[in-house]
Order: sequence, then C-alpha cells, then structure tokens
Amino acid sequence: MASFILRRNIVSRHFKKPFYQNKRNAGYVVLIPEIGEDAEKNTLLLDNGLPEFNDVTIEKCIASISKQSMEYESGVKQVEQSAAECKNAFVEIFQPLEKLDSQLELTWGVTKTLYLGNSSLMPTKSYLQIHERAHKARSSKFTSIPIFKAAVNEKNRLKDLTDEEQRLLDKYILEGKLNGLDVKGVKRERLNSILTAIQKERHIFREKVNFATKAFKSTINDEEVVKEFPESLAKSMSLNNDASKGPWVVTLQPHIYEPFMQYCPDRVQRWNAWQGFVQRCSGYGNKELETSTILENIRSLRQEQATILGFDTYVDMSMETKMAGSIENVNNILDSLLESARPVQDVELEALQQFANERGLNSKLEHWDIPYWQRKQKWSLYNFDEDKIREYFPLPRVVNSLFNLCSTLFKIQIVERSNVQTWHKDVKFYDVFDESSNSPIAGFYFDPYARQNEKIRIYDDAGWHVSIRNKCAVTSTQPLSALIFNFQAPVEGKQSLLSFKEVTVLFQRFGHSLRHLLTKANYSEVAGLSNVEWDAAEVCGHVMTHWVYDPHTIHAISGHYNTEEPLPNEIVQNLHNVRRHMSGYELCKELYLSRLDLDLHSTKTFWRDLVRQMWPKYNVLPFDKYDSHPLSFTKIVSEEWGAAYYCHLWSKMIAADIFSAFDEARQSDEDILAVGRRYRDTFLAAGGACHPSEVFRRFRGRDPSPHALLKNLGLPKKIVEE
Repeated sequence: MASFILRRNIVSRHFKKPFYQNKRNAGYVVLIPEIGEDAEKNTLLLDNGLPEFNDVTIEKCIASISKQSMEYESGVKQVEQSAAECKNAFVEIFQPLEKLDSQLELTWGVTKTLYLGNSSLMPTKSYLQIHERAHKARSSKFTSIPIFKAAVNEKNRLKDLTDEEQRLLDKYILEGKLNGLDVKGVKRERLNSILTAIQKERHIFREKVNFATKAFKSTINDEEVVKEFPESLAKSMSLNNDASKGPWVVTLQPHIYEPFMQYCPDRVQRWNAWQGFVQRCSGYGNKELETSTILENIRSLRQEQATILGFDTYVDMSMETKMAGSIENVNNILDSLLESARPVQDVELEALQQFANERGLNSKLEHWDIPYWQRKQKWSLYNFDEDKIREYFPLPRVVNSLFNLCSTLFKIQIVERSNVQTWHKDVKFYDVFDESSNSPIAGFYFDPYARQNEKIRIYDDAGWHVSIRNKCAVTSTQPLSALIFNFQAPVEGKQSLLSFKEVTVLFQRFGHSLRHLLTKANYSEVAGLSNVEWDAAEVCGHVMTHWVYDPHTIHAISGHYNTEEPLPNEIVQNLHNVRRHMSGYELCKELYLSRLDLDLHSTKTFWRDLVRQMWPKYNVLPFDKYDSHPLSFTKIVSEEWGAAYYCHLWSKMIAADIFSAFDEARQSDEDILAVGRRYRDTFLAAGGACHPSEVFRRFRGRDPSPHALLKNLGLPKKIVEE
C-alpha cells in the first residue's frame, strides 16, 4: 500500500480557496505517493542516454522522483554509517553521493523542463509537489551531521588539495554551518522553528501577491488607445484573442503591464495601471491581502536566524555565499556607481520633460509617464523601435550566427541531431563537440516558440536555461540542458522574427548555458553553474550579450527576412546610444532596489520609513505616499534573493569588465581568439570549482573594476583606482 507525505495547509485563512487544500482532509494535502504504480520505470532514460520525452507522464515523473528520493535518503544514511571512520572522504563519501545525485537530478531536471516547456504535461501543482520532494531528499546530505564532520576532518587532515577538492569540501562545510549543524541544544530547536516559520510566511506572501496581481483588471473599449500597440500586446489583451478587436483588458501580469506602460497614450489609463501595480498588498484596497505584517515578520525571523548562526545581520550571513565577500565591498561599489549615475538622471529627466512638453504634455512628468515618453524619445532620437526592427532578425539566421560565433571563439562545433525525442515538434536537439574528442561533450534542447496555454509566461521575451544533468566524472555523464523561450512562432510561411531585446535574451541565455555545457569540473556538485557564488552566477550570460552591440556581430546576425539586407548602418551605429538612453535613470532604479534589499535585511527601521529615507538619494521624482512597492517585492521576500538583489548588478559589472578584454585585444591588434580561449579555460571551464574572484584574476590579471560598466552606459567615471 502506498504511503503518503502530509503537510500542513499553511495558507492564510483569508483565502476562500487555500493553495493545495484537500476537501476530504481539510488542513492537509496529499503531496505525492512515496511509491507509485510506475515506480519500477524510474529512470526516464532511453538507450541513447537522453530522456524519453515522447512517453513521459506526470505519473512516471512522480513515481520516479518518489522512488529516487527514498533511495537517495537511504543512500545518505548508508554514507553516514561509514563517515565516522572514513579514511578518504572523497572516495567513501563524496563519490557515493555523486552517484545518488545522478538519477535524482535527471528526473528533477526533466520535470522542470516539462513545466517550462509544456505545462499541460506538467501543471504547476504537480511540478511543485515533485520539486519539494526532490529538494527535501537532496537537502538530506547537507543536514547530515556525520557528513558535515567528515568534511571538516578531511579539510583539517589534507593540505595539498586541488581547487576543485577545496571547493567541494568548503561547500559541504558551509552548507552545514548555514543549516546550523554546529548549533546545539535549545538554539538548534529555535533555529528549526525559525526556518519553518520563514517558509510559512514566504508562502503566504507569495500567494497574496499573486492573488493581488491577478485581481487587477481594467477594460479599454476605445480602439484609438491601442492603435500603436505592438500586435502581440494587443492580441494578448484582447478578450477575442484578436489584436484588432476589443475590448482589451489591462492586467498587472508583467508581459502585459510593462509594454502597456510604454505604448499606452492615455495618461489616465497609465496612472490607473501604475497605482494598481505599486499599491498591491498595501491594504488600501483589499485589507485581507495586506503583506506589511508578513514582511516585518520575515525580516525579524531572518535577523534571529543570522544571530543564532553567529552573524551580526542577515546580510552578513548572505555574504558567505557571494563573490563580493562583505557588505562593505558591496556598498562601496553601489555608492560609487550612484555618484556617477545620480547627476546624469537629473539631466535625463529634464530633457525628457522638455521632449514631452513639446509634444503636448502640459504638466510635470510623473512615474506613470516615464516609460511612455522614454520609448517615444528613443524612437525620435535614434529611429529605434524594438518592434519595428524585427524584420531584420529572423530567428534561423540569428541562431546560426550565434553558433558560428561560439564555434570561432571557443573552438566548439554545435551540430543538430535528428530523431531525438522531445516534448514538442518544434523542439530541436544539438550536440556540442570540441577538439578533445569525436564524441559529444554536451548536449542541449532548444525550444524557441511561444505556445498558448502550454508555456509558463512571465515576459514575452523571457527565456529559461534548465540544467537537466550536470557533468560528473564518477558516473561518466555529460552535461545536458534545455533552452526554452517565448519567441513569436512562424506564421503563414513567414519566419519567426525577433525584436532586438529578444536577440539579447537569446544571447544571454545561451551564454549562461555555456558555463554548464563546457565545464571541465569532475564533481557534479561544483560543475558548471553549481556552487557558483550568486553575484557571479549570471556573469557568463551577460558577457555574451555584449556581442550583440559589436558591429561585426550585428551585421552577421541581421538580415531582412525578404531581402537579406543587414540592419541599416544608422541603427547599427545607434545601438550603443540606445543602450545608454536614460542609463542614469535606469541604473539608479537598480541601485535603489539593491540598497533597499540590503537595508531591509540589516536594519530594524520600519519598511515605509526606510523607503522615505532612501528615496530622495536615488530618485529625482518625488515619492508617492501611496507607493507600497516593498509589499510586493517577491524576489527578496518569497523568492531566494533576500540580501542578494544586488547580485544582478554585480554580475553585469563583472561581465562588462570581462568583455572589455575582447575590446582591448581588438584595439591593440592582439589575437582576439586567444582571449576567447582564455575565457573558455577560466570562466566556462571552472564553473563552481574555483572561487570567482580567483577565476577573474586568472582571466584579467587583476581585481574587477566598474569602469567598463560605466563606459558601456555612457556614464562618467568618478571612481579612483586603488
């Protein structure tokens, strides 16, 4: 008879239909069976080593993850038994754990791929159940006191370790410390209670924000309002799924809200959407959705968690897993960037005000005006419109040029393989070869097109990289991943056409995947993207995006879908101007959110008072007293970016500095291919097997500088080199 895991219903009593509520067992939910009917067919693998996507089902995934999770936890217990007297932790502990990881990670990766690639095959509820069970199983090795002690003993015993061995030991030791394995007695009990409470509060916060986001709706009946909308936006908003037929509904979903604010000429409609967006969960409307109390509870609990673990603040605890190393280093960079960006923001908004006044605006710019007039000004200055230059970026040409660029820079070959099972007919599979072998060193799936009611949708141009399987020498497995996008599908024989932003997203995600695919690490726990510090995790993706601003690259990837004429030189020359357009304003927004996150997790000041104190330092426009944006800031509250939001900006800074090495080589007639090889041998090869600060020094010969980022954004350098 199947056994089941039961979990308390932890959703706020205010919701009429609590998440995961089961009618027959009120207050509890059956997550997944520990043993399913298909438990014996648990590998989901074909003879060619790839997943059997043609026949995969929810039931198979659940059965596989159930059996593998139990085997994983049982395997961890077996490892624990030998941990106390082990003579070589790498052989007796880490190698067995690597083998346990192999099957679980594959099924987990397949499940996530289906969830993002075809949610009709893997609905959100089923995915979350599988995700939670797999995460619980995999966490068991990091909450094991015997394994933690064995790692500590091994580090003290061995002195002559490779970078990879050192990083592997450090990971197990740090994970153990952050899980409180060296905390005893009453403090340990309190820590466990805190972690449970944080998980509960985060869940409620996320559910309330999701509810509030979906609750807002505003209807447009006047077709004059939508006549300048991109066809994809108008179609998404139309109740008839027809761009030319209304009514059109405004929502706060990102793929609607953001382009709506850029294209809507009706100022009242923009204000209505903006106030709905920034007042989510504020209590000004539906008080049952208020999250202020939850936010303050989470801040307090996180501070107590950090104190028990021996840190002054939650931010100090966060720095243990960051390249920056300390809050002082982060603040120094953020303050230096602000010193350059803030004066420029003043000039930019003054110019935008004049531009808007000349075109009929008879009042001061407000927050809800900026996106609209920003887009209009960009078009006026540079003849640049994201949607109107699609015709120059047919997807097949862009993809082929991207692959050719990577082949040249990194000495690899990307070859399509036919007759591979996938989750949709549009999905392609590619093998990656290099000079070291006649066999593929990695492989990836490529799923480019949006599919209504099948794919998870956040932004129209959003893309995902899924690490389905890590490289692992112990199990002789090669990296496998999936790249999933929401690009426009071909229509009536017309190729899929990308906006420039979508081209950038494609390059970014592929650059991110290269770190996974080209890793040289031997242990999966530190291979590729695993174990990379958070503020360095996005670096390789951002490095790749810099190539789309290179004139030679742009000419290679662009070509009119009818005539094959490249993007006009006027637009190519203006690409850097486009990137720099209102860069002071945009950078200040990111700096504000980064510092807000850090201050929320290092001070006790009430969130609204903190916002009021910080706002004038970062923003020209005055603070709106009803603006409650921290109450829907899910990234730092209910997701994993608490005391880590700055990581996005830090990664961009590191990436700009890395790419400047290619620029310097070109300007001095050095061998740019040598820079490409050095980049592959450092950032792409090392993955999480070497600290990113050391990897950067090996590539650049010095520590990072923000100068390249400022140069790319056209901002003045006010930073003195040490």
